[in-house]
Amino acid sequence: MRERLRIAGFAGAAVVLVVLIPILGWAGPPRPAVIGTDRLGPDSGEPVADYLARARDSLRGDDSGEHWALVTLTAGIVPNDIPKTVAGLRVSQVIYHVPINHVYTPPITVPTPADDTAVIASARAAAGALDASESFDARTAQTTAVMAARLHIPCRCAVDLIIRGTLPELRTLTTHPNIRSVEALPPNASAGAFAIFPLLPEQTDTVTPGPDDGSVPAR
Repeated sequence: MRERLRIAGFAGAAVVLVVLIPILGWAGPPRPAVIGTDRLGPDSGEPVADYLARARDSLRGDDSGEHWALVTLTAGIVPNDIPKTVAGLRVSQVIYHVPINHVYTPPITVPTPADDTAVIASARAAAGALDASESFDARTAQTTAVMAARLHIPCRCAVDLIIRGTLPELRTLTTHPNIRSVEALPPNASAGAFAIFPLLPEQTDTVTPGPDDGSVPAR
């Protein structure tokens, strides 16, 4: 029961984040809900090696269209380093994960327009959303406070990116020393109509949540 409440509390923080982005003026006009079957990222419980092979296979082809793609990083980076890491390609979402040893922390997704300034400010938006969130229990509240404090710094916590580029551009990104994988959708995939399941740097064997049996630090 306690774990369900903690997850519900973190879900509340995500809702706050979704509300905050339009307030900041970073999102475009609301678009109708679209039900799609496309997805990016590994399956729960999938061996990481299998997912990395699937990601490589998704970059095969010679079409000239642009593709939405998930970039997973070997290690987290600060927001200022995002534009150069993806060679200036369009970044539509930044996924942050604040790692705390033996404490569960959820990824936080921040939508961004086609503007490097907003991309660099995305950690501040994530931190502000966490600051404004409410928690169901003391552990969740303390965990949320630590996540927000580290994102305010900002920490090296940008771990996954949703970008748009051609297959040759996406294949070139795989040569970057801190890019672990790039997975592309078909060129006809619609923006906002695909699910995203991030791969985290600490997931090296199978895609499973880490332990939640440690004490939460003060900061």
